Amino acid sequence: MNDTLASAPAAWPEKPVASSRRSLPSPRGMIAAWRERIRFRWDLKQMAEANPHLIDDIGLTGRQVEAEIVKRFWQV
Repeated sequence: MNDTLASAPAAWPEKPVASSRRSLPSPRGMIAAWRERIRFRWDLKQMAEANPHLIDDIGLTGRQVEAEIVKRFWQV
């Protein structure tokens, strides 16, 4: 079973914040999040083309899938 789509990609890597001031994510963390989004959207597109009935099984509509697929890697 393909569990790639089991969880949505994270917007930013979570880090504990000791102070009230939030720091920006590290460049490495941002690139990792971008790569995860690229892979997730590629997998979603492949699933929609090869097995469209599985899209219903994961609780998405065709419109939601199309909206996710057209997003760029930096878009959440």
